[in-house]
Amino acid sequence: MKFYRDKLMRKHNTLALQARADAFVCVTNDDELLESLGWARTEGVAVVVLGQGSNIVLAGDVQALVVQQAVRGIEVLDTLNSDVILRVAAGENWHELVQWTLQQGYYGLENLALIPGTVGASPIQNIGAYGVELQSVLLQVHARQIADDKPVTLDNAACQFNYRDSIFKRECKDQLVITAIDIQLSRRSSVNISYPALATFFAERPDVEPTPQTVFDAVVSIRRSKLPDPSIEPNVGSFFKNPLLRSEMAALLLAKHPGLPCFSQADGSVKVSAAWMIDQCRWKGHRADDLGVHPQHALVLVNYGSDSGAQLLALASEIVSSVHDAFGVELEVEPRIYGLNP
Repeated sequence: MKFYRDKLMRKHNTLALQARADAFVCVTNDDELLESLGWARTEGVAVVVLGQGSNIVLAGDVQALVVQQAVRGIEVLDTLNSDVILRVAAGENWHELVQWTLQQGYYGLENLALIPGTVGASPIQNIGAYGVELQSVLLQVHARQIADDKPVTLDNAACQFNYRDSIFKRECKDQLVITAIDIQLSRRSSVNISYPALATFFAERPDVEPTPQTVFDAVVSIRRSKLPDPSIEPNVGSFFKNPLLRSEMAALLLAKHPGLPCFSQADGSVKVSAAWMIDQCRWKGHRADDLGVHPQHALVLVNYGSDSGAQLLALASEIVSSVHDAFGVELEVEPRIYGLNP
């Protein structure tokens, strides 16, 4: 394990933004993690934990020790009548985990295929796609406190999951290093194709039977058709969350804008499409100063060669303002932001 001072971070964030970290280390086991946390306390520097950098914006230099969590491993903890419980280390690649579970005959993650990033980042965001969220299979999150190395385990309820949200983005932000998650999957083949895009995919292909593997293949195909590859067009996927509105406000908004896609939620709120509103404000395909909005997906901001996270956030702010002016709805940025001046 090696500590790097004044580390260039362009290769460690999928937006390919240039920034420097005061210090950087990649840890591949628990001992290295403990050593890095101890080093940070001795040096008197803050700690920022990084996976594959697929959901962060570097708005400037990061005045901290950046710890890249690269501990890997998958362990079968228990096999129940029809289920299996797995412990997955934080440094595992998420999409590779989904592929592995399918190969083992463990089902439940197929709808979450091709989501970039690591397993350790998944509970922070409560990743979700095509009708499934992580919280539906997650049992526990294992972590260590940055302040004192103390091991911590949070069950599903303690994680306070919500749409693209968790306690790790609020009270526990930058307080914990997630080391592993426990998930419960089914050994019985069942599928969820209730999400409109998936339902349409299979309706248009009546000869294709919905199975965990074909759902996986469908999700991969749909995502690749809509979302740019960050290795070719640097991005972090969806840059804005779909707003959750009170049903009364959503009804008023829909009356004014009949084309607005709305989705009723279990708690009575209504999720409205941020992409549709951004598109209506004519941002899709916009490009200026080596930054832009992807021509195929209005939620995706693309870095076409800029070094400046501050400029990217300025573009995001313009989009937020225009949507608020047009619809009275406040968009929320989805990725986590580091490097802002205090």
